[in-house]
Amino acid sequence: MWNPFSKVKLTAEEKALPEEERKALIKSKKLQSHYDKELERAQEREQERVEKIEEKKRDMVYRDTVAYAKEQSQQEKVAPEGAFLSLQHINKIYGNHVQAVYDFNLDVKQHEFIVLVGPSGCGKSTTLRMVAGLEAITSGDLYIDGVYSNDLEPKDRNLAMVFQNYALYPHMSVYSNMAFGLKMRKVPKDEIDRRVHAAAKILQLEEYLDRKPGELSGGQCQRVALGRAIVRDTRLFLMDEPLSNLDAKLRVQMRSEIVNLHNTIGATTIYVTHDQTEAMTMASRIVVMKKGYVQQIGTPKEVYANPANVFVATFIGSPAMNIIKASFEKGVVSFHDGFKIDLGSKGKKAIKSFYEHQREQLQKRSGELDELLANEGLAPSFREIYEEEKKQIGEKLSVYANYDGVAAMPIYFGIRPEDIHAHGVKSEATNLSDPLKVKVFSAEYLGKEYFVHADVGADRIIAKIGAGKELKSGEEIELDIDLDKITLFDTLSELAIPLK
Repeated sequence: MWNPFSKVKLTAEEKALPEEERKALIKSKKLQSHYDKELERAQEREQERVEKIEEKKRDMVYRDTVAYAKEQSQQEKVAPEGAFLSLQHINKIYGNHVQAVYDFNLDVKQHEFIVLVGPSGCGKSTTLRMVAGLEAITSGDLYIDGVYSNDLEPKDRNLAMVFQNYALYPHMSVYSNMAFGLKMRKVPKDEIDRRVHAAAKILQLEEYLDRKPGELSGGQCQRVALGRAIVRDTRLFLMDEPLSNLDAKLRVQMRSEIVNLHNTIGATTIYVTHDQTEAMTMASRIVVMKKGYVQQIGTPKEVYANPANVFVATFIGSPAMNIIKASFEKGVVSFHDGFKIDLGSKGKKAIKSFYEHQREQLQKRSGELDELLANEGLAPSFREIYEEEKKQIGEKLSVYANYDGVAAMPIYFGIRPEDIHAHGVKSEATNLSDPLKVKVFSAEYLGKEYFVHADVGADRIIAKIGAGKELKSGEEIELDIDLDKITLFDTLSELAIPLK
């Protein structure tokens, strides 16, 4: 409620105003303060409403997922052909109904090196732990080497796991650490000795077998952890951030050693990291994750050159892809004080097709929700969830309704730093844009090249150009964009728009 007697702070200039003006100003400020507080309370109420709906949605998803898992458990389990490891519709929901992994699907062939990459909390380690048997699977099917493995004990899955913290016994020698698991399995002593020495030779640990972990470097400790996994003589290796405790120089060295080890022993490896450089340099295929969802699966080249969405584009690559706010109208992308790129009729058709598909998908889901809401016996909590989703779809459709490929619409323009070239300097690119004039904000000199930071409208971009000429802050330069390397993204869904 508005309080007309609330105090208002005035500046020295405002206090000096004539009395009538000062009173009017005070009244105006009180009203504005009242409106601001009311708006803040309304926003808080809306946030509480949305949070309650999300909580109900989590409860509904948990019940549905558990019921589905129970139903599926009665069906015959048949492993997919050609996959050494298969995760089919894997979900992980904890007891508090928080979902960590959503509908994860992946088939891994023998000898592949798969890297799960994403920021902290994206579900990558949880997925790895479900494969290892250290986390229960809420729903979905896991097959290891043709065997349905959801209910298998970790010791019966014939896999080896390497952890971030090495997990070495400090009072044992390197030899004893590597042999410990085999002794627990009552493997004959001569066989243990053969395996330990064979692994030590591969990992160049032969001269350290009698030492304790405290006498080793971080890289050597990680090799011991790898050796303990190798002696298991398994065909599946799981590695959870194994290099995160090492310094940058040692990480580079260990990356190549792990890949070489993988190739030497002919294993299948699932590797978890938050470091996109590790993913790009080590993987046969990358699985990019965010908030429990798989964003994209592909080879490093595929993911780098054709990101599925803005998140992948900006997470993979160093420096990340430049994302510039632009507009699209009649086949032309425009940004930065009228700078234009004509995509031609082919580009115009591709963008129109994309938005037609988006509308169709939303309309289809809207129709499904109408059928659900038509059920008079629908529980009130479910009705509230579906009505909220219907409302959100309606808002998106109202935006997409204006995207007909003719009228101007917002769009994200993506280009990687190495695909921006200094104007007038010879490059391998054959399809270049008109010169883009920018002002240098800063230039990082890296020997053979510069990372040039420049402002394009409200966005700051990075261009990776040769160090032929010294660049200084505030200097105006011209840049050429390789038109064969651009990526456009929808601003609403942030999905990439296929142009090819």
